[in-house]
Amino acid sequence: MRQVGALTRYHLELLLRGHTWLPPFLAYTLLLVVGVTAGDPLLGDLGYGAAVLLPVSAWYVRSALNAEPPASRACLVAVAGPFRVQLGALVAALTAGLALAVAEVAALWWASGTVANPKVDQPPVGAALSAGLLTSVVCVLLGVLVGALCNRPVLTRAQYGIPVALALATAVLVAPGSPANTAVRGLADAARTGRVGLPWLELLSAAGLLAAVAAGTAALAGWRPE
Repeated sequence: MRQVGALTRYHLELLLRGHTWLPPFLAYTLLLVVGVTAGDPLLGDLGYGAAVLLPVSAWYVRSALNAEPPASRACLVAVAGPFRVQLGALVAALTAGLALAVAEVAALWWASGTVANPKVDQPPVGAALSAGLLTSVVCVLLGVLVGALCNRPVLTRAQYGIPVALALATAVLVAPGSPANTAVRGLADAARTGRVGLPWLELLSAAGLLAAVAAGTAALAGWRPE
């Protein structure tokens, strides 16, 4: 685990130094500016912000996995092993997505108006922010899952990675029973009714799914050549 932590820091440094963190961040900021109006109910804005985080987190996985030249990556794999390198990249993308989730909740809290529809009893701001943050984390976890499935070593043809990731991210968001769909719909319902619930079950489901996919893709990286 110590080596995975060091590899995570290495991939985060690559994201920062190479500025590959910037395009997903700018795209996310633009989508928030377009989709959110100042003074809208906080819970509705949090639902929108969380949903958009899912494809953006998948983008961060792609950025982390492709942040260094092939020769440099081959040397890293030879030293640390493909399993740990894959996990380090995924954890780095997860870290970037979680940081963006925290910033998103804070920004929407600042820009939004009432907590819920003005015609209903207003729930506590703390409960709304907690639900929004947990929902954002659910979407980040599933976004990293999508990114892991749509890049190497699972999808070796890079040109198909972006369209497949967009299609899969959309499916994860709209599929009934998906943790992301359930959590985001919970925020939308809370915005209308004023009754806020925390998506703990969805969070546990998303974390379990990501853990399984991350372990599977890291194992696959161990025997499938780059």
